[in-house]
Amino acid sequence: MYEYEIHTYRSAELIREAEQEHQAREAVRLERAARRKAAARGAEPGSHSRGPRRHRFTRAV
Repeated sequence: MYEYEIHTYRSAELIREAEQEHQAREAVRLERAARRKAAARGAEPGSHSRGPRRHRFTRAV
């Protein structure tokens, strides 16, 4: 009987852990989707310049 109780407890614990992991993955997925949506909404076609990212001249020492 004792082994059955341990098995039942462990089974319930594993189910809880799996549900927590599922909720964490879902939260990350929703956060990524919200960021993508915000980026798509805020981005304009000409917002990115095609110029060089570095400064034109080197710094004087």
